[in-house]
Amino acid sequence: MKIVVLADLHGNMVATEAMERELERIQPDDVWFLGDAVGKGPESDKTIDWVRTHCKHWIAGNWDRVLSQFPDYNAFVIKQIGQERLDWLNSLPLEDELEISGLRFRLVHGRFLDPMYVSDDPDEKLREGFRFHDGRPEANGLICADTHTPFIRPLEDGYAINTGSIGNNLGVARAHALLLEGEQGPAPLRITILSVPYDNQKAADIADQYPDLPRKEAYQKEVMMGVYSR
Repeated sequence: MKIVVLADLHGNMVATEAMERELERIQPDDVWFLGDAVGKGPESDKTIDWVRTHCKHWIAGNWDRVLSQFPDYNAFVIKQIGQERLDWLNSLPLEDELEISGLRFRLVHGRFLDPMYVSDDPDEKLREGFRFHDGRPEANGLICADTHTPFIRPLEDGYAINTGSIGNNLGVARAHALLLEGEQGPAPLRITILSVPYDNQKAADIADQYPDLPRKEAYQKEVMMGVYSR
């Protein structure tokens, strides 16, 4: 069983297409989306359509939900994606679960529902991510996104794992996702961070075709260098 978990496409279709080529090579049995199809980059309409076509399960991220709460600030993205796509984003759940090789993971983007989980968080904070907000029994692990930096942290009786970002990764400016390889029932589990190169310059150049894109220069710097502007 091969399961890919990915997130944070953020309107970067060049990076998304690079990850798609990697998925074609891997041929996963299932693909999970952990939020933030939209925002930051210039082609949110295309990345949200990609998510709807290529993923089988979906969770909302903070950018997906914040559009409706701050429509003036997010006017560019809202106009680009249209009402039907916006309604779809607002319909997505905020947490779910995945079981593989006898381990049960809680899946969440991070924010809105939880805090942002980073690689050097205390064990106690990461373990909080094992607990569902809807009353389901506690999981054996956490898979999240939101920080745009992939990590795998072994904890007592479980794991805290972050997918990294496809479209807007921090530090290493590649497209990142998570590959789980295991079986049904107790069995070995392989956890792999996928790090896929893409044409960063092309992604930055496409943003120039959208003069109304908010914080365009900051996005281009992030795509080219993996360095975030504050």
